[in-house]
Amino acid sequence: MKTHHYIFLTTVLFIILFYDQNIGMNLGIITIIYSVLTFFRTPAKNKTTTFFFLFISSLLSAAAFAWYGDFPSFLAVVSSVVLLGYRSKNRRMKILLLIPVIVTNCSTFLCRFFSFDKWLPKRKIPGFWQKMFAFIFIPLLLIFVFFGIYSAGSDHFANLFTNIEFDINFWQLIAITALGLFVAFNYWNYVVEKSIYKTNSILNNDFNERDKTLKPTYSFFDLDTERMSGVISLLALNILLIFFIVTYNYEQFFETVKSPSQLSQETHDRVNVVIISIVMAIFVIMFYFKSSFNFDPKASLMKVFAKIWIFLNAVLVISALVKNSEYIDNYGFTYKRLGVYAFLILSFIGLIMTVIKIQFRKKNAFLFNTMMWYVYGAILLCSYINWGGIITYENMKRKDFDVNYNKTQINFNEKKLLEYAEEKHDNHLKKEILNLQRIKFQQNEKFLSKVLYYQRIK
Repeated sequence: MKTHHYIFLTTVLFIILFYDQNIGMNLGIITIIYSVLTFFRTPAKNKTTTFFFLFISSLLSAAAFAWYGDFPSFLAVVSSVVLLGYRSKNRRMKILLLIPVIVTNCSTFLCRFFSFDKWLPKRKIPGFWQKMFAFIFIPLLLIFVFFGIYSAGSDHFANLFTNIEFDINFWQLIAITALGLFVAFNYWNYVVEKSIYKTNSILNNDFNERDKTLKPTYSFFDLDTERMSGVISLLALNILLIFFIVTYNYEQFFETVKSPSQLSQETHDRVNVVIISIVMAIFVIMFYFKSSFNFDPKASLMKVFAKIWIFLNAVLVISALVKNSEYIDNYGFTYKRLGVYAFLILSFIGLIMTVIKIQFRKKNAFLFNTMMWYVYGAILLCSYINWGGIITYENMKRKDFDVNYNKTQINFNEKKLLEYAEEKHDNHLKKEILNLQRIKFQQNEKFLSKVLYYQRIK
């Protein structure tokens, strides 16, 4: 099939799946369709290990959204299928450039769509599809649009058609058609501007020979002055961080016990400080090791101080992880406390990647290219696992288990709550859970709008 076949086919399927439906299982189905079509359309040379990983993750993300239908699974399914389409055409393009590619294609959609000569097949004599497009699709589209405009401007014009009954929501049909065409066109017929292609080489992980030439970063510094500035700065920051680690751990582990609300606020504030500290630390390392210092034989002392500073920041992360674990042990699991684990683990990975950057003389782009994949992996992990069920399961083991909090603030834990009610022989609680609005709403949804998790609750 040609590009225009893919565009029209997926647009029609989009209309069938989403017309008069809420978002649910239909998004998972259309994602699987897009993924499978992409797999067969991709040339063999572009079917790399990364492509196969993205193909599998797209299918799993589609299944996760059909099962849960929440925001993490939505984020996972969109990012997976977009990355799959991106890598199917450009196996060497960096993931960082995906955002500018999306922005430029979405903003130029109308111009590219109406440039029919560039994406529709060129023939001297119009064929069947060209005639269908010219004689039916374009006139119908114009009629629907102007019918809506004229109806809004004249009640008498609108009343001419009141006796004609159509069981069709024309405005919704137009909106769904436009959205489906927008998605299909930008997915199958996206372009990468020359300026973005040129930027791709700048984002390589390794330095080229020209970058290895020793020279100062700024014209008003010589190389020795800039090197000494780095040594003094990193030494001072190491001393400052040691004092901060001592006071930070004293406040966390040795001060008098406070109320749960005070402890919660202080824990989150301190974790935020740790994360900001880690991010700033990585940026400082990137500032000093962005070019020639990676290859300066006299910069060994600066590298030692940089690695010590990274190690001390890792100690800070471990302290925050221990305190978060202690906090969970005392007060139970919540989404925020699990989120703290996620951010701290990503920060720790960032520190490890920074050590690799210094040790193996990588460019700053290496950190961004690598961490983007780890963030994507975190999104997949958040979408595939029923964290709500895990939270309630672990909290059920506690003597101070808060049924109302887990019933109202935690999602996808209804099965665990029913098990708890069964164990406690609490028929009133069981009835309350089965009568929750979200369960009733989902079980009464149309087939394509259903979220499968709620269909398994009996």
